Amino acid sequence: MTKADDTPMDPVQRLRDAPRCHARAKSTGKRCQCPAVRGWRVCRVHGARGGHKAGPSHPRWVHGGRTREVELARRLASVLSRLDSDGI
Repeated sequence: MTKADDTPMDPVQRLRDAPRCHARAKSTGKRCQCPAVRGWRVCRVHGARGGHKAGPSHPRWVHGGRTREVELARRLASVLSRLDSDGI
């Protein structure tokens, strides 16, 4: 068996058939032509696998006053105070 028999498809055909990035250009409105990273809808240039973990380990972390947990606690306190003031 030769190598050509192992892969009947053109080796570049796999890249041509790959799902494409869903990012769009603001100026033209056309989609990016790069292949999307496996498991993501966008390519590596447009943010797949990018970013930093949220929380105190993030370089821009300041105080945590706007975290999801704090915002949820504020909403809960607001609802409870409204229920208390309504006399329920």
